[in-house]
Amino acid sequence: MGDYTISTDKDKLQVGVIHRYLSVESYWAKNIPLAVVQKSIDNSFCFGMYFKEAQIGFARVVTDHATFAYLADVFILEAHRGKGLSKQLMEFIFSHPDLQGLRRFCLGTRDAHGLYTQFGFKLIQKPEFWMEIKHDNFYNPQNA
Repeated sequence: MGDYTISTDKDKLQVGVIHRYLSVESYWAKNIPLAVVQKSIDNSFCFGMYFKEAQIGFARVVTDHATFAYLADVFILEAHRGKGLSKQLMEFIFSHPDLQGLRRFCLGTRDAHGLYTQFGFKLIQKPEFWMEIKHDNFYNPQNA
């Protein structure tokens, strides 16, 4: 990976970089408050990707480490895209010993199906079994 590394050490995470991406660039967490990002990091299994010392990517997994996991907030900064880094990040996550033997691994995506199908993700087979409570534009100040 050359100058790129991946780590699960939360002390290395650059929360400002993560917050800026999620609150400004992502389609799923626009305007998310910094305190919410910090709480999500505190309560998730996190993966940071770095170029030298600078954080350039992130993913987190909400999991019980036994039966279930939900992959969230995956990104690679624009300047580092097109180098196969998202695939390397996914390979690292899916080979991690703490995420083996899970009965179910879920995620939601609008536009990265091609990446995730490489790791075995499929459309939900029986969507009628699933329910959700979803608040669109939840962090939009207009909704406050």
